[in-house]
Amino acid sequence: MIQNLHESITLIERNWRDAHVLVIGDVMVDRYIWGEVERISPEAPVPVVRAVHNSEQPGGAANVAMNITGLGARATALGFCGNDPECDVIEGSLRSANVVCDLTVVPSHPTTTKLRILGGKQQMLRLDVERTDGYPRQAYDDLIEKMREHVHSASAVVLSDYGKGVLTEDVCQAAIQVARRHGIPLLVDPKQRSFTRYRGATTICPNVMELSIATGVPPGDLDLLLAAGQKLSAELDLEYMTATLSEKGIALLRRESRYVAPAVARQVFDVSGAGDTVIATLALAIAGGLDPQTAIQLANVAAGIVVSKVGTVPINRDELLSSLTPEIDLRAEEKVLSPGSLKTRVAAWRAAGDRIVFTNGCFDLLHIGHITLLQEARREGDRLVIGINSDASVSALKGPTRPIVGQDERARILAALAAVDAVVVFDTPTPLELILELRPDVIVKGGDYNENTVVGAKEMRAWNGRVKIVPTVEGFSTTKLIARANAQ
Repeated sequence: MIQNLHESITLIERNWRDAHVLVIGDVMVDRYIWGEVERISPEAPVPVVRAVHNSEQPGGAANVAMNITGLGARATALGFCGNDPECDVIEGSLRSANVVCDLTVVPSHPTTTKLRILGGKQQMLRLDVERTDGYPRQAYDDLIEKMREHVHSASAVVLSDYGKGVLTEDVCQAAIQVARRHGIPLLVDPKQRSFTRYRGATTICPNVMELSIATGVPPGDLDLLLAAGQKLSAELDLEYMTATLSEKGIALLRRESRYVAPAVARQVFDVSGAGDTVIATLALAIAGGLDPQTAIQLANVAAGIVVSKVGTVPINRDELLSSLTPEIDLRAEEKVLSPGSLKTRVAAWRAAGDRIVFTNGCFDLLHIGHITLLQEARREGDRLVIGINSDASVSALKGPTRPIVGQDERARILAALAAVDAVVVFDTPTPLELILELRPDVIVKGGDYNENTVVGAKEMRAWNGRVKIVPTVEGFSTTKLIARANAQ
């Protein structure tokens, strides 16, 4: 359950495009060899994985940045890489994902690389190529200088610490102080045994084991561990701590209070990159002005999406919107959309493989004929979009005494129907412009039309759409209802 669903949906559909997150930390390459296990090796008691295909993608801080652009915002990635082909992989992938990539090349160190070998969906082995003995002083100076250049346009800063040597105390404190001066949130995904280098951050986002190591409290006693997290949050001058609790959800820890957002139930295939998705979603939510409780609820939904995939795969905005659909369906006001928001919502439905049905009309004084039309229309696909004429448009069509019910009320009444997925008001004489924008799979109209008189029917052929005519329910119309009321 998302506490402030309307604000969350508005942020996802419109405002995230204005956000810019600066991601600083340990970038790396995540490589996978996907194979099948059919026998045990005669040379040693180990499974033999027959390789089927390979894949590689940015990981660590680079994956955080990929999640941010996948969610529809802008991201800049800073960190170190080697003078090697792996650095080219990261830079090429980030730029393809519209991430601004400003990495510092350090020839003395290889680009951190993790190779995972999977048999089916089970990880069999991981091989790491890295050096964690620190970088030259000049590399750190260059990183801090780049951070100060890019932070001016940032809405939030994320420190993604994988313990590979990029985020020293000097780098962390330089970033935290700059973020504070600019009044923007700074979030940390920690990997250090001590969190002292992150003092003054907006929030730190440890998992259970990281919080246990930092506090010295065993992970088995969750109540005691969260209490220790609250105390640590106060000691480090954080606004709050956000601790991920695996299947138990995410905890928001303040000095005097705590709140746990339950996890979204999903089948878990791979937790790789889940923390990256959580902190990316949190950063955008907090930068967009959502309260922390709603932010962690949204991050929970995002985490549930990525753990259901195999490998390090960033989330995208359409997936997040689709996952919120059950909650949207329960709230009529979330189904009344502007044309721009409708286009975004329809893109999310299409990404999930849904077929889009469209119908339109004045829908002034809803009656059984309208209900029958909408129920039949919904059976023609997976999502039903209704375009309703604006008040001005209705008056032009029906005369100055119409509509009886205003456009906002008509939209909310229609949106409350279970068969309806979205309602949009149009002000033009016909919905043709809207139809061309949405490109529905099916247009449904009542029996007083035929295919030659349906607006958009000819244009639908360009994308293999079709028209469905639903028989009219005799004896029911808005005109008759008005006449009956006047007769009384």
